[in-house]
This record gives sequence, structure tokens and C-alpha cells, in this order.
Amino acid sequence: MMPLSSYLSVALIAILFSYASSAIDTNTYEDNFLQCLSSYSHNSTSISKVVYTKTNPSYSPVLKFTTQNLRFASYKTPKPLVIITPLEPSHIQTAIICSQNHGLQIRTRSGGHDFEGLSYVSEIPFVVIDLINFKEIDVDVESRTAWVQSGATLGELYYTISQKSRNLAFPAGACPTIGVGGHFSGGGYGTLLRKYGLAADNVIDAHIIDVKGRLLDREAMGEDYFWAIRGGGGASFGVIISWKIKLVEVPATVTVFTVPRALEQNATKLVHKWQYLASKIDENIAINIVFQRINSSKKGETTILAIFQALFLGGVDKLIPLMDQKFPELGVVRENCIEMSWIESVLYLFQFPKGALPEVLLNRTLAANSPRFIYKAKSDFVKTPIPENGLEGIWSLFHEEGAKGAMMIWFPYGGIMDTISESEIPFPHRKGNLYHIHYQVDWQQEGDEVEKLHINWIRKLYNYMEPFVSKSPRAGYINYRDLDIGVNNIDGYTSYKQASIWGVKYFKNNFRRLANVKTKVDPLNFFRNEQSIPSLVSKGHK
Repeated sequence: MMPLSSYLSVALIAILFSYASSAIDTNTYEDNFLQCLSSYSHNSTSISKVVYTKTNPSYSPVLKFTTQNLRFASYKTPKPLVIITPLEPSHIQTAIICSQNHGLQIRTRSGGHDFEGLSYVSEIPFVVIDLINFKEIDVDVESRTAWVQSGATLGELYYTISQKSRNLAFPAGACPTIGVGGHFSGGGYGTLLRKYGLAADNVIDAHIIDVKGRLLDREAMGEDYFWAIRGGGGASFGVIISWKIKLVEVPATVTVFTVPRALEQNATKLVHKWQYLASKIDENIAINIVFQRINSSKKGETTILAIFQALFLGGVDKLIPLMDQKFPELGVVRENCIEMSWIESVLYLFQFPKGALPEVLLNRTLAANSPRFIYKAKSDFVKTPIPENGLEGIWSLFHEEGAKGAMMIWFPYGGIMDTISESEIPFPHRKGNLYHIHYQVDWQQEGDEVEKLHINWIRKLYNYMEPFVSKSPRAGYINYRDLDIGVNNIDGYTSYKQASIWGVKYFKNNFRRLANVKTKVDPLNFFRNEQSIPSLVSKGHK
């Protein structure tokens, strides 16, 4: 599928040598950029068919279609001058070159799930390359590999794999609307993490268009470049258009369960016990916990619900003895468990309605029309169990007004993650982590005061958690982007020292190597955002 040679043409290479950069009036950004695009349209399928300016009636629907966080959908949010939905690599190559020539920034969007909207928001004039049309998937059962383009969703990938084999899967996230491009390039984890690692751990080749407009595969880009884009955030290094992935084996029958426990049902002690066993238990099972506030049986009061949710790679006859031995306090019985295929477990864990067919994973319109929220998220890693009195402090915070619409997800590590080196790929959070925390608070009512209430609350919870989570650095996950932990100077030079404020939290000791790769492949820092890898080229040199 998608041989590299099919993407290239002699005519396109001419792009690399055209148009000297020049200072231009801000009012002419768009006109000059569009003129540049049109000058190359004769070389390929006309790019004009996939270019949307603000005067185009389709501009707003295209922008909103995969804008997942409504915090960045208000009239106050800066909008792109132009949106391009490329149909072929030449459209991307042209956009990259023309953007550089005319002083525009590029933001690349695959699924629109960036928690801070960085894939479609910028404070300086910019263009969005939306990869929604790059969604081809080709599964090779015999070699247990697949090529998947960056604009495909995880749901589309899972469905396509399931149509070829009941015994093959891929270890990535639970949300089916997430775009492959951003997810893979930041790491990507899900319920198969403890057995098979991250999505990025299972990437074996990729096609990227670099700052010079060249289309490169793994061999052409070199191992350092290939290392960087598997967990280091692809948007810092170019536009990744496709990935070759290694598929993994799953049994024909897996088992799932969901067991909710409120505080009145001994949830605190169950959560405390879970911390000691979830990362040590059989690697064929992942038991995560979702926390949320609900109304109590006592009128006018609220309580905290801890929902224990699991995927086990095997049948119920093996799962029940395992739970009885390792976590009898939870009281999992056969009636709690459901046997199903792996693709059915994808629907179950994302809480599709009972009876939904796997084809629902292909329905992007359904996903686009589903309820969306305004939200803020954060992340942490935990290395030492939180004591019961620490947990009780969390519950107290969840009773506050700003916690309405809040949740936490605790996801266990261990298993194969304990055996992979921190430097294998840029994602360093491996051995020693008991679990990962995803914090999120949602709200639907617009307004500065409502937003301030909820964001201040999640920051308060994050501050409270500081004694209980990883230290030196307090780590975070790049795919759960959080600008609170530090930002670059978006319009101008950012030093390595300044970028390290946030970069070391995401990448630990791998951050320096990422900066070295960045300096080599994009020395003038064209591909940049508020948390992109910095170039080490000095300000004076630039």
C-alpha cells in the first residue's frame, strides 16, 4: 500500500526552489498565499477544490466538524486564514512551501482532539492542514501489519482490522473519534497497554513531509528522525501522512466488566487496594477506575462513584479465579462479566448503546453530531500509592461547585511497560509508574465566569495532588496537552531552557535528544506551536 514512489513527481520538486521569502504586509498574507497555491495547481489535482477561505460557505462547517473542545469554538478564538483538506501529498507539499514563503504558520489536524486546540488555533496568521481525507487503511493479515493514514480515526482502524481477522487488534486509545496522526505521534495508550505497550511502540514505518517539502519514509528520514515522531509529537517535525503498524494478537473471546462502587460501598478502601495490585496483576487484564460525582441516596447530597472497568484477554472462566485471588474485595462475579469479541469490547468500553454494531465506528457524521463540551484536562503519573486520607481529600474537592462535570480516570501501568527502556522512543513514562491519571472537567454553559470556576477548580485539584504524584519532574503526557505547565514564545525565539520547563515534564531525559533532532530537520523552527520541540539554533544565528 502507498509506495513512496507513487507520491513523488518531478514537477513537485520544483516547489522547493521557488519563491524567495520576503517581508509582506499582513493584509496581503491570504492573497499571496492563495496565489502561490494556484501557481502549482496545474501539477496535480487542482488544490482549489480543497481550499476554504473565510468567504467560502463551507469554511465554518469544515472548521467545526472536528473541533472537539468547544472552548476553542467561540467567536473570540483566532481562526485560520485558510483551511486546506488535501487529497494527495502534493497539496501538503505546496501548502508547506507557500506558508514558509509568505510568513504563515501551519497547524496540522487529524482528529481535532488536541486538549488545548493547538491543531487548529494560533495567535499569529496561520493555515490549517486538515487531514480528514487522508483516511485510507490497508490491513495485511499474513504479515500482521497495516498502513493507516493520519486522518483515519481509531474507530475506523479498529473496524477495518476486525473485518480481516477476529484475532488481530492494535494497542491504542479507547475513544474511536481520535485521529491516528496526533495519537500515534504522542504515544497513544489504551486497554492493551499492559500487554503490548503504546501505539507508538508498534509503529514500524511512516511517511512524513518535511520542512523542505520532501516526502520521506523511515529509510529516507533516518533512525533519529523516525525515533522522534513516535512519541515526540509529530507536529514539531513535519506533516506525517501515514503509518505502518504492527498488529497484535488477541483471543477470539475477551471478557469485560463494569463494577461501580460509591463511597458508602467501601470505595475508598477498594481504590486504596487497587493501587497495590493493578500494575502487578496478570498483563492480560487492565482494570481502570473512572471517578465522578453523583447524587447520593440522601436527598440534596452528593457522593463519589468509583467505576472499576476492565478488559481481560480471555474467557470468564479464567477471569473469575484471577479476580478472586488478586482482588476479592471488589466482589466481581460471573453476572458482572460479559464475553465478547475484541471489536465488541471497543464499543462496550466507549459506552455505545447496547446492541450497536461495529459499523457505528465508521459514522463520522454521528460522531460530529454527538454532544460536545467545553473542557479543561490535565495529567499525572503515580509511583507510590496514595494513602486513604489523601484519597479522602480528593473526594472533598469533588463535592465543590467547580467539580460539576468533573471526572478522573486512573489507568494502570506495569506489564510490558516495565520492560521497555525510557529512551526506546521519546515517551519515557515506563517502569516505576503504578498508574496514570487523566483529570478533566466539562461544562456546557458559555461565559468567562463559568469557565473561570471550572478551570480554577481543576487547577486546585492538580495542586492538591502534588505530594502524591511523580516528582523531579512532575511528569505529564504530551497527548493530554496542558499549557498551564509552560509554553513557548509562539512568535519569536524560544530558548531550550524556557522550553524545558514543560518539555522535561513530558519527555524527561529524552527532551534534549528531541531538540537535537529538531535542530537537524527543522533548524529555523517552522513547525512550531506553544509546546513544540525547540530548535537549538541560537536567536542570533537565526
